[in-house]
Amino acid sequence: MTIRLGDTAPDFEQDSSIGKLHFHEWAGNSWVVLFSHPADFTPVCTTELGLTAKLKPEFDKRNVKAIALSVDPAESHQSWIKDIEETQNTVVGFPIIADADRKVSTLYDMIHPNASVTATVRTLFVIDPNKKVRLSITYPMSTGRNFDEVLRVIDALQLTDAHTVATPGNWKDGDDVIIPLTVQDPEVIKQKYPKGFTAAKPYLRVTPQPNK
Repeated sequence: MTIRLGDTAPDFEQDSSIGKLHFHEWAGNSWVVLFSHPADFTPVCTTELGLTAKLKPEFDKRNVKAIALSVDPAESHQSWIKDIEETQNTVVGFPIIADADRKVSTLYDMIHPNASVTATVRTLFVIDPNKKVRLSITYPMSTGRNFDEVLRVIDALQLTDAHTVATPGNWKDGDDVIIPLTVQDPEVIKQKYPKGFTAAKPYLRVTPQPNK
């Protein structure tokens, strides 16, 4: 099964580091970052989970829950969490799915046979409160993820959901945004973009970021 943007994130029940977990129920009305790891007790994954744990205040501000996945059992996760907390100087405050039977990995197409027949690649999904997939990124197994980029995209998604704007390349929270081509009525433009705009070309109209 291939998960595409706009698809409903598949629901599942699976064991985890915090016990049996029903995904949609656990997610509730939050945004979710679901990200997979090749295996427990691996160096790159250990740093990634440590980074995620340290980002909890940033995720909380954005109404985001993090949840990891590895194909090892829950008992292994519990031991690995102790290592993560010791080596990364943090507290892991989010669950790790114990996908020993690879049910969730298969459901979300996280195992790529050309990379590994048994282990998940570094796939990451951002899922909104309506359970729609809004972002998917797949990294090679040897490359750690950029969690600053994950936060940046969540900021952009939440802003563009709330306002009729698009974000330019390398946009960061607070930067100018773009008026979409679908908005052409001058009165609507005045109403939606009271701070005005500049147009380098008729199709490239830049306006200050709206208030959140």
